[in-house]
Amino acid sequence: MPRFAANLSMLYPELDFLDRFAAAARDGFTAVEYLFPYAWPAQALAERLRAHDLQQVLFNAPPGNWDAGERGTACLPGREQEFIDGIQNALRYAQALGCPRIHVMAGLVPAGRSRADLRQTYVANVRAAARLAAAAGLDVLIEPINTRDIPGFFLNRQDDAHALIDEIGEPNVRVQFDLYHCQIVEGDVASKIRKYLPGGRVGHFQIAGVPERHEPDVGELNYAYLFRVIDEVSAACGWTGWVGCEYRPARGAVAGGTSAGLGWQQDRQTRG
Repeated sequence: MPRFAANLSMLYPELDFLDRFAAAARDGFTAVEYLFPYAWPAQALAERLRAHDLQQVLFNAPPGNWDAGERGTACLPGREQEFIDGIQNALRYAQALGCPRIHVMAGLVPAGRSRADLRQTYVANVRAAARLAAAAGLDVLIEPINTRDIPGFFLNRQDDAHALIDEIGEPNVRVQFDLYHCQIVEGDVASKIRKYLPGGRVGHFQIAGVPERHEPDVGELNYAYLFRVIDEVSAACGWTGWVGCEYRPARGAVAGGTSAGLGWQQDRQTRG
């Protein structure tokens, strides 16, 4: 089975955020990811990781004004300095947490603009972020996201993400391949894993059931089969990354709901 990381922004919603590290460790996770670390001192997060023998494998760079509906600034002309300031802050956290990769959210296409209008800004910003990250030995990830969950998002398809990587031209830029978003936008998920994973450009996977974004054994995707595909292709190409569990537990904030819904990965490698 692949190596799974608990997404602490979505899993264990009945607990305060800092208490979710312990819950993930109790359930056998050895790695975590989440959306944003910036509401907590990096040292406090690092202490939780150490206390529970967890690896931090992913978080997002600052997205702009999240509460106002912004979902990244990479594609937005006129916000370049804010974008770079956010990347530098993300790199400080990444180094403190030992996190090897940062996801850079693309942002929403403004009214009256097209994706083509914004492409040059996006490419230049991600290229600049990649060069800063490379100096720290880190990867930058870009993620296609479906337009049902985030209407107007700049980047939606796997093929476009890989074309953008060609255009950006930096070796530490990789794709965050979310199987949930891929199924909603374009489908043919297994074939895309087989196509893109051997090329060295997939830096991370994420999973959730489709369409409700619950546990991966709920919905239309056959994750048992997809995990076998990931294992098969990984063994052939040497990929050793993580699969982030970025789903909303079907039992919501009921105490123990996340743990009760982990039966889908009973056959995963046990902790240690």
